[in-house]
Amino acid sequence: MGNRREFLTATAAGLAAAAAPARAAEERTAAPKTAPNTAPAAPPPVGMPRDMILLNMRRGNGYALGVKTRDGVLDVEAAGRALGMPVPTDMDDLLQNGRGPALRALIDAVEAAPDGRFMLAESGIAYAPVVTRPEKIIMMGFNYRHHAEETGTPIPKDPPLFNKYNNALNHHGGTITLPTQAAREFDYETELVMVFGRECRNVSEADALDYLAGYCTGNDFSARDLQTLTSQFMIGKTSDGFAPLGPYLVTADRVKDPNNLKLKTLVNGQVRQDWSTNDMIFNCRQLISFASKVMTIKPGDIFYTGTPQGVIFGEKTPRKDRAWLKPGDEVVSELEGLGALRFKLV
Repeated sequence: MGNRREFLTATAAGLAAAAAPARAAEERTAAPKTAPNTAPAAPPPVGMPRDMILLNMRRGNGYALGVKTRDGVLDVEAAGRALGMPVPTDMDDLLQNGRGPALRALIDAVEAAPDGRFMLAESGIAYAPVVTRPEKIIMMGFNYRHHAEETGTPIPKDPPLFNKYNNALNHHGGTITLPTQAAREFDYETELVMVFGRECRNVSEADALDYLAGYCTGNDFSARDLQTLTSQFMIGKTSDGFAPLGPYLVTADRVKDPNNLKLKTLVNGQVRQDWSTNDMIFNCRQLISFASKVMTIKPGDIFYTGTPQGVIFGEKTPRKDRAWLKPGDEVVSELEGLGALRFKLV
């Protein structure tokens, strides 16, 4: 009996000794324990840009973000690199990834220690469309009472929405190559454009504007003969370059009331439209709420809100006799406080 007890004791001791190196190796390779007072790193804050006038710039094969200031245009990429601060690469990164707080931190740092190396002259900016990668471009038709009347269209009871595609996006100072092989009745439509900064689904009219990052000037350029070829608008609306947008995105907090802005269109210097967004049939809140019950609107999506009277399509002369837009024409679209969008036709 004594010999058996001694054998078992020796065996247990041997097994413990053999396991000790393995346990030590395990402890050496295990993840280090968090120090008692060390908190895990907080994720970067997420939010929309506020109190800014923003530009999307063309740079090489990509895009870069600018902020309009009293001293020029802040080159966000250059400033972020020099100061070692994380910044959004372009407007889509800013909006789709909620990087407003990071941009605000950069602006605050630059304002605290101004540095001319980061400033660009706006006259030398190569503009890009305000956004370049929206998931959706939502369009609103016949949203001004007099525009519906001038075109002989019944006042809509619900918002008649349609769409454009990303190929239509164009920029301030850009050109539109008219698809003359398919159409000849080219027309302008200056519009207030809403740009989303938060995911939006089933929102109330009261809360609707809280989902906007900002506003910009746009033009729903159109080929009327294609638009009226069938009952569907789309083919007359989404040729390449038919959605000029810019020059700025003005953040929503800087626009007191989007439904009280002056709107104007000039063709070759001649005023063609001169009205106000207060004449919308469906105001901005109503449009957002209605659309959000149909689809999920994502950050970076854009919403053209309709145009007032004064378009060529509304003239009373026979369509064949109207002076439709042609190569060589220059169009300027203006929205109060949002800037003048210029583009030429070729």
